[in-house]
Amino acid sequence: MKKKRVIPVLLLKDGWLVQSKTFTKHQNLGNPSFAVKRLSEWAADELIYLDISRSDNKYDMRREDLRDGNKSNILEIIEDVSIVSFMPITIGGKIKNINDIALRLSNGADKVSINTQALDNPLFINEAAKVFGSQCIVVCCDVKKTPNGYRIFRDYGKLDSGYSLTEWIKICEGQGAGELLIQSIDRDGTREGYDIEMLNIVCKNVKIPVIALGGVGEWEHLETALSQTDVDAVAAANIFQFTDQSVFIAKNYLYNNNNNVRKPFVIKI
Repeated sequence: MKKKRVIPVLLLKDGWLVQSKTFTKHQNLGNPSFAVKRLSEWAADELIYLDISRSDNKYDMRREDLRDGNKSNILEIIEDVSIVSFMPITIGGKIKNINDIALRLSNGADKVSINTQALDNPLFINEAAKVFGSQCIVVCCDVKKTPNGYRIFRDYGKLDSGYSLTEWIKICEGQGAGELLIQSIDRDGTREGYDIEMLNIVCKNVKIPVIALGGVGEWEHLETALSQTDVDAVAAANIFQFTDQSVFIAKNYLYNNNNNVRKPFVIKI
């Protein structure tokens, strides 16, 4: 049986690693490269790296004392983190065309996550899948529960895209997306656990792999998603930033409770 994945998510804003809450509040956590090295050594199955910077050019960490220099753009940052990573990396943010995908893959990314460009032009999903293969294309879906049901939001969770959740995920699958990253805006940073109802709706309407994101505050929340839904992976951001060996501890908890995950280990360098 295919193993379920445990995936840390790093959010990059203006060159810094940040913590997020409901897509609106961002707390600075420090240097992204150090975090990638740490998570990789704890043998995370994969890593998702989302650039949520509002500007295309503002990546100055204001740290000229850094040993490897001050990275000035996302491609330099991707190249930097790929050197210290032993796990597959998915890069999302600021992807507007096929060349943007090619540049990210050539600089060390294994997959890309697309969002806004897919909503602007769903055929872009199909084009990207044909050029790079479906396995490289993850569509990130920002979901909010409204009086009209679950809806897909855009522009950093501020605007309704016009798509219902089920309508959009079926379009993504039909256009050739390899995976769906389902992110709950309501649960982001709340530590209340995943929106299980939302995840079950997604899993029942598509056959491609589904990654759950948004709301994890304790390891039991990961287990709840694995036991009560058919997601292929559980992802989280904030919880993996504040506990030493957090990925190892999370996988150890899941493994010892008979969840279908890989046996945890720590890479010694």
